[in-house]
Amino acid sequence: MKAERFIASRLKTKGEMAIVLIAISFFVIIIAQSVSSGFRRTIGREISAVSGDIQIAPTFQNYLDNDDPITDSPSYLENILNTKGVEVVQGVIYAAGIAKKGSVIRGVLFKGISSPDSSLHAIVPKELASSLNLSEGDEFYAYFSSKRLKIRKLTVTSVKEDMLGSTQNIIVEMPISDLRRVNGWKEHQVSALEITLDEKYRSSEALKEKAAEIGAIIYSNASDEDEMLVAVSSAESFAHIYDWLELIDLNVIVILALMIIVAGFNMISGLLILLFRNISTIGTLKSLGMRDKGIASIFLRITASIVVKGMLVGNACALILCIVQKITHLIKLDPTNYFVSYIPVEIDFARIVIYDSIAFVVIMLLMLIPCMFISRIDPSETSKTE
Repeated sequence: MKAERFIASRLKTKGEMAIVLIAISFFVIIIAQSVSSGFRRTIGREISAVSGDIQIAPTFQNYLDNDDPITDSPSYLENILNTKGVEVVQGVIYAAGIAKKGSVIRGVLFKGISSPDSSLHAIVPKELASSLNLSEGDEFYAYFSSKRLKIRKLTVTSVKEDMLGSTQNIIVEMPISDLRRVNGWKEHQVSALEITLDEKYRSSEALKEKAAEIGAIIYSNASDEDEMLVAVSSAESFAHIYDWLELIDLNVIVILALMIIVAGFNMISGLLILLFRNISTIGTLKSLGMRDKGIASIFLRITASIVVKGMLVGNACALILCIVQKITHLIKLDPTNYFVSYIPVEIDFARIVIYDSIAFVVIMLLMLIPCMFISRIDPSETSKTE
């Protein structure tokens, strides 16, 4: 083994171009994986902020009449809080209404959330704020269509990005205490319960499984006094977005396969050239009694060195770009098509190691194909050629 390592270190090969091509392949793989993870985490967080990961509500909700409240502390609440992955359960109130400033009016959905500030304020999505010409500190009128018309004068405390398009840009957040007064509800009455899960449970399948688990808890633990409620996951409420995320993940797998194939065939051609250039060396080693396996290991060591160098260069360049994008949001996107205004990236070192390992192993397995050429070299023929 020491002899093979020594010979591999002495054989000269110009592998700069191969290193560059390998680096490009690994660069693309890491960028694709980081962007995919970034989209999933960023959009998952946004959906969770809008409607929770799982929503517990009546089978049919009427946001116009608001005459069917539920309690925010059902008898099975403790069972839900003890469910693995559940972080927060909070009550919210929804109420349809109209936002008006000057002569401009817009139909909106007011959402009451827990707030330490009891003043009449609102958090308005960016698109709605633009259409009403609102900015922080401005005031507008809110009209609520309950049993009798009620009006509130709200102050804009924040304008937020509306990543989810039409789904989010009509939701105006305000203190839950004031919406209770608007609806004439008691202290513990809400429209729905929103559950926030640990981020690792935000894949489409995991969300559906958790919703089914919580639905079973409700069914088996509800008392006679509890309302009949259902648990709906955000993967069902925002199915089109999760389908789009699944498509991105599929694209990453395709890119991984293509880049491995490109890098593999590049290294196959490079190794064949290296073998042809060293036919006489191979013949000499065979005549000295070295087996084909030992000779192959020499060239595989050289190849592995090139692949590792390319992998390190590609990873370093990809990580630098990802860090810059994560901090600066340098590369922008059209949020109407991609739900976000910039390319989100998430550096997942565990996945990077997994993808690097898969790519390295597959490339090295492909290198066994040109190594079969070694067994065809006849020492006597190479000596005649010399």
